[in-house]
Order: sequence, then structure tokens, then C-alpha cells
Amino acid sequence: MTSLTQLSQAIHDAPLWHIEAQLQNPEDIKIVPLDGEALGAVVYGLDARKAQSGVTIHRLKQALTEHLILIFKKQSLDDLQFLAFASYFGAIFRPSADNPVLASADDTGTPPDVVPVSNAVGQGDYTGHGELTPHADHQWTPTPSFGSLLYAIELPQDGGKTSWFNTIKAYEALDEKTQQHLDGLQLITYNPFVRAQSNNGQRNYSINTPYYRFKDQPIIGHAYPHPLVRTHPESGRKALWLNTRSEVELVNYDDQAGSQLIADLREHLLKPEFKYEHAWEVGDIVFWDNQVTLHSREPFPENQRRLLKRVSLAGGRPF
Repeated sequence: MTSLTQLSQAIHDAPLWHIEAQLQNPEDIKIVPLDGEALGAVVYGLDARKAQSGVTIHRLKQALTEHLILIFKKQSLDDLQFLAFASYFGAIFRPSADNPVLASADDTGTPPDVVPVSNAVGQGDYTGHGELTPHADHQWTPTPSFGSLLYAIELPQDGGKTSWFNTIKAYEALDEKTQQHLDGLQLITYNPFVRAQSNNGQRNYSINTPYYRFKDQPIIGHAYPHPLVRTHPESGRKALWLNTRSEVELVNYDDQAGSQLIADLREHLLKPEFKYEHAWEVGDIVFWDNQVTLHSREPFPENQRRLLKRVSLAGGRPF
């Protein structure tokens, strides 16, 4: 398991920013917004193995706030280099042991810092080869992750594309009356991994998972109310804070009305004008703001290998 020791080693081994030969020249880096897309920009000229200046990191953070996802092309990193690069942008996400997430270890209850996202047995067979519906990572925890970086190492010949959805645009597209109604609501997203444990240990947490928890149904796992509409801590823009599949519940809201409202919002979130679909290439790193986006994956053939690695960054309590 990756541990704090590995993060310390990654920082220890990282190139030193004060040595000119190891420092990335900020003038080499170009950020180009994706033309005609709902979100995203491509970062050209950056080598994630090199030390980065304060000018570069500040610029990248500003670009992420503006574009919500950044795509770094043609990278070649080992785990420590990937971890060191990710740590420029924040602390590593470490949930408590009583809030399981993807790749949580059986002994400690926490995930590794670098999570293999793969269908390759022995390299992190966590997500299989099927469809993953639009979601925000760690939404059921008290302090969900701020963002994640996903690095493509092996890719299938067919399928496996990842899509991101701009939940700021989805909120802003609603009429003012609906916005005002939603602004005052709180939503509980229940932990799908706890639900999976209650489904006789089946890995597919979508099996027998309700879309909405009615008040006469048992509560499975911890419940953490968060705003249905959250505010981005940097830009101040509002976004819908809702995934499209796992079990949720509006706080102090009528069951039937709440179930219908959530269903309507989920349909709204999936409109094509809020979506960007990414066709992966080996060496891509996609860095996304988990606070104001959803992401999904299309299925791919079971007999084709897909290996990506993910580092998630710590966030704060949604407001």
C-alpha cells in the first residue's frame, strides 16, 4: 500500500526547483482551451517530471478554476514522479477508515495515494470494464476530494473514453425560480461501497442500489448533508452537487417530490451542452476539479487491458 512514507519519498526524490537545469521554463508552457467544448483546456510543453516554478503552478491553478479540467499530453512518469507532480496542487486525499472509497484497504480502511484504476488483475482490479455513470468522487464523505489527476498507461483498442460534465453550466442553465428553490436544499449522498457490502459483497455497487432513499427505508452507512448547490471556493460560482446514479436523499423534503426533483435534475445534468468526451492517448494526464464536474466512463471489451493511475487531492467541506 502507498503510505505517507511514499509521499515523503516522492518529494525527497523530486527535482529541486532552485537548480536551473532541473526547472521547467514557464515560457515553454501553453494552455489552449478546447474549442467549442463545455469545459477543458490542453496544456502543451509541460514535462511533469521537472520541477515547476511558482509562476507555472499559479497559472495552472488559475486555468483549472477557469476551465475545470486540464489535459497534459505525452507524459512518462513512475508513481513517485506522478505523486510529486500532483502534490504541487494540494494535500493527498485520505478519507477516514469508516468512509470507504475506491481501493480502500481491508486492513487500514484507507486507499493508497496512487490508485490503479484498471481491469488488469493484480494491478488494481477495482473498476472492471463496464460503464461508470456520471459521478463526483468521494461525494459521500465529510470532506470530498477537491480534484483528481488520472494518468493513462495502458488503453484498450475499443471504448473506455471518459466524459466530464460541467455542473456550473448545468446550474446556470436553470431558470431563476428553480435556482432559488435549490439554493436552500441539502442533499445526502450515501456511500455506494457500504451499499455494496450490504449486497453480499458484490463489487458492482449499482446492483440493488436505489436512486433515492425514502424515509421508510433503512439508512446504510453514515449520512453527511451537503448543499445541493455548492459554491466553488475560488471562483464563487455555483454548481449542482449531484451525481446521476447512487442513493441520495433531500433533507427535510417530501419523499415523492424529492425523488421527482432529483430525477429531473439528473436528466438535466446529462444534456450534451454540458459534456466533454475525452479519447485517451497513452501519456495523457487529465486533472479535473471534482467540486464542479461529474465524470463517467464508457464500457470497453473485457479482454482488452486498461490501466490508468489516479491521485486524488484533499478538499474542504462543501458550502
